[in-house]
Formats: sequence, C-alpha cells, structure tokens
Amino acid sequence: MLSRLTRPRALALCALPVVALLVVAGVAPLPFTLAQPGSTSDVLGKHKGRQVITVSGAPVRTTEGKLLMTTIVATGPRTDVDLGDVLDSWFRGDRAVLPHDSVYPPGKSDAEIEKRNLGQMRQSQNSAVQAALGHLGKSPEQVKVDLELADIGGPSAGLFFALGIIDKIEGDGAGGDLTGGRVIAGTGTVEADGTVGAVGGVSLKTQAAHRDGASVFLVPKDECADARTEKPEGLRLVPVSTLKDAVSSLRALERGKKVPSC
Repeated sequence: MLSRLTRPRALALCALPVVALLVVAGVAPLPFTLAQPGSTSDVLGKHKGRQVITVSGAPVRTTEGKLLMTTIVATGPRTDVDLGDVLDSWFRGDRAVLPHDSVYPPGKSDAEIEKRNLGQMRQSQNSAVQAALGHLGKSPEQVKVDLELADIGGPSAGLFFALGIIDKIEGDGAGGDLTGGRVIAGTGTVEADGTVGAVGGVSLKTQAAHRDGASVFLVPKDECADARTEKPEGLRLVPVSTLKDAVSSLRALERGKKVPSC
C-alpha cells in the first residue's frame, strides 16, 4: 500500500528535477557569444605605424580632426559561455549576449572564420574606394588608393574608409576639413554605389566612440533604435543611408546647419 506524501515532501521531490537542470545549465556551455566595446582606429591617421589611407594620382590635403571606425570584441568561436557569464552580461550596458551562430558561421573552423572576416574587410575596402572615387568624380585608372587596415575583420568600416578618402582629397569641398576638426566616429558598410548598410553591435560601438573622444556618431539609419539603447551622454547620433548623406551631414555640422538626428 502506498503512503500519502506530505505537501512539503511532494514539493521537494518536484523541485529536484528543476534544481538539477539549473545546476547543469550553470556549468554547461551555452550557444551564445559575449561582446563588448572594442578598439577604434582613425582612418585619417596611422594604424600600427602605417598610414591607413595612401592616395596617389591626386593632390592630398593635410587633415585635422579624426574619423574613427569602431569595433566590438567578441568571445572566440570556441569559447565556452556558461549561465553565469550570460546572466552577468545580460544586465550590463557595456556587454551584449548574441546567438553564437549570428556571429560565427556554424560548422567552420577558426581558420575558416578568420579567412572569411578578412575577406569581408578586403571587399569592404574595395567597395569603399569605388564609392569614394565615384562620389568625387575621379577615375580609378588615374587615382590609386591603398588602404592599410587588413588585420581588423568584417565589412563595417566601409563607410569610414570612403569618408577618409574624400576628406584627404576634397575635404568639405570649400577648403576645410570634412570633420570640421572634430572627432567623428561611426560604422556602416558601403556599397560601390554609395549605399550604406546595417552592421551589428551598434550600441556597443557608440560606447567605444564616446570613450575615445568622439562627439558625433554616424549610424546606418535602420539602426537608430539600437544606437539609442545605450547612447552615452553628449554623443550626437546622425543617421545615414548613403555616402552622400554622410558627407552632406558632416558639411552641415561644420557650418552649424541643421542635420538629421536619431
């Protein structure tokens, strides 16, 4: 004959599987990647001792101000992330919890992932050169541009490569700097026709920009909401959809005119 369980004992027995699952979840790797604000690089200056943008075949200006491309730092593709890591990052404004497969292609080795990221950067650089020279009305047969920032993977520096080329060759078009002497930061891919595309980690990149002295952040228009979530105080968000938008907004800022805002 079965004896009747008391309520406390029954609850205790029911809780055992839940406790066991929590213990396992606390130590088992989870399918997430953790990210935080990364470094910035001034495309108008040098990176690791080498000029980022070198132009030949056209006069080059001496520039003031900075154009900071921004990055995020993510845990590696083989790094184990447990429940404690996720909970710690979830409640911090300077961290993000991302699905692992949204950052790293599944089934790829570390070497394959690195090769893919560097390939995206090279393609981004090629598109940036085409977009910038197209904007300036310059022929790639006469003007050559060399970009030295190949050790940072991904396509998200495209917009700032293009802006850097324009600033070095034309500036604001009236003898001044496209930056207006400011520290301008931002992110965004760029196509050869000048279209600016969305990227990831914008809310973390705004923090990297603010940390490194930027007062203005150019953000792909579709990512304004993300950029606002952790926007540092005093950082101005300017949405852009095309390279032409970005140039026009920077010229307007320099001249004290109205510019779009997120």
